[in-house]
Amino acid sequence: MKATGIVRRIDELGRVVIPKEIRRTLRIREGDPLEIFTDREGEVILKKYSPIGELGDFASEYAESLHQALGHTALICDKDNVIAVSGSGKRDLIDKSLHEDIEQIMASRERVVRSASTDGKLFSVVSGDETPDYSAEVIVPIIASGDAIGAVILLSRESGATMNTTELKACETAAHFMGKQMET
Repeated sequence: MKATGIVRRIDELGRVVIPKEIRRTLRIREGDPLEIFTDREGEVILKKYSPIGELGDFASEYAESLHQALGHTALICDKDNVIAVSGSGKRDLIDKSLHEDIEQIMASRERVVRSASTDGKLFSVVSGDETPDYSAEVIVPIIASGDAIGAVILLSRESGATMNTTELKACETAAHFMGKQMET
C-alpha cells in the first residue's frame, strides 16, 4: 500500500473523512458505494464498488455475443472503467478509465449514434485517447434502480461505417438487460 502521510480521526459516529486529493485521484464521488474489507494484519481496506464489475464474466459473454452478432467491437463499462471488451482493440480498451465524454453521456442518460463520415468528431471512450481510431459508435447508458451505472458501447473501425437502428436496438437491449440483472 502507498502511504499518503494523511492522518484522520474517527468521529463519535464511527465516520472518517477520505481526503479530497485521494477521492479525486480514485474518482470517488459523493454517494459512490465503497466495499469494506479487513486483512489478517488488521488493515481496513476501502474499495470502490462496481455493480457491473460483479457481473464481470456475464458482461464478457454479453460483449462477445454483441461482437459476434454485429461484427463491431463491443464494450461494457461501469461508471469509471471498461469492464468487458470483445473485438479489435481489446488490449487498448480493457480496464481503462473512461473519458469524461462517456461519463457525461451516462449522467445525461442520452443514447448516442454517431459516425465520423456524417457527424464529424466522435466521442473519445477512454481517457488519454483524444483522437479515436474508429469511424462509428453507439453509446447507451445502463440504468438500474433509476441510476446510470454504466454503458454499452459499439465501435466500428471500418472506413466510412455507419451505425443504424439495428445497432442502437441491440445496445438498448443489452443495457436494459444488464440494468435488470443489477436490480435483482
